[in-house]
Amino acid sequence: MEKPLYHIPVLLTASIDYLVEKPDGIYVDCTTGGGGHSAEILNRINKNGMLVCLDADPEAVQFARHRLESYPNKIIRQIFYDQLDAVLVEENLLPANGFLFDLGISSHHVDTDERGFSFQKDGPLDMRFHTSQRLTAADVVNEYPRERLEQIFREYGEERFSGRIARVIVEARHSEPFRSTAQLTAVIAKMVSGKFLNKSLARIFQAIRIEVNDELNRLRSALEKAFECLDENGNMVVIAYHSLEAKIVKDFFREKERDCICPPEFPQCVCSKVSEMKVITRKAIQPSPAEIEMNPRARSARLRAAMKIVPYQGIR
Repeated sequence: MEKPLYHIPVLLTASIDYLVEKPDGIYVDCTTGGGGHSAEILNRINKNGMLVCLDADPEAVQFARHRLESYPNKIIRQIFYDQLDAVLVEENLLPANGFLFDLGISSHHVDTDERGFSFQKDGPLDMRFHTSQRLTAADVVNEYPRERLEQIFREYGEERFSGRIARVIVEARHSEPFRSTAQLTAVIAKMVSGKFLNKSLARIFQAIRIEVNDELNRLRSALEKAFECLDENGNMVVIAYHSLEAKIVKDFFREKERDCICPPEFPQCVCSKVSEMKVITRKAIQPSPAEIEMNPRARSARLRAAMKIVPYQGIR
């Protein structure tokens, strides 16, 4: 009997179309999850090609190993994607020909109560991608000062009620520490009306998850390392699901594409910067209505791709 899907891969055809241009190339799936994108990459490359599969979550790695066991030309490593360069150096697989990032959390994370990622299920306040991480969601909710909670709710969740939610959390934890997602949800529900509640809950849980896993800083670091490890004419493909991730990716590609960073008032360029990437997707690629109907969690996905146009020069 076939195992259930760990996660339905989003924008599957488009992402691999942009990624794989050399059937005998070296490709890296930086967010392997259940292996959906990885399987399609392996179907597109030949026996001389190689796929490196990375994921911090041991459950994802276990599932991917099972799903991809029939493919000989792959390496699967349990590691955060901002350590991708170390894996490629260790495996002597530099330079690579393409990197894929499918950001955010998987359907498996959302649907697994004990991981604590969803406000719609009662579970422990955890939200770690890997249990070796020190910081948990409970630590954030119970120990962060009100000002810091308000900041992460505002910056990472883009939540309009950040101040009042932070205040009520701090007041509630004086009586009893938060241990479960249901406790946190109930306290937030007292401060946000029904009309806005679900969106506020989603934003608050997103903000806490980003803080626990240091997702935005890891993303910035990983994009730069992937660029360094990428061969000339190799592509980077990134699928983002919220505006914070999307802005980081868009700004990174835009900065790499720029060929001058001099102030506009300078009569001529003196910075000597050259364009290092060519943005392939001038407008972000979105899922089709048919894909969204099949997988509603895909609705917020935005795909961007860019090609490296300078020679590989090694890594720092």
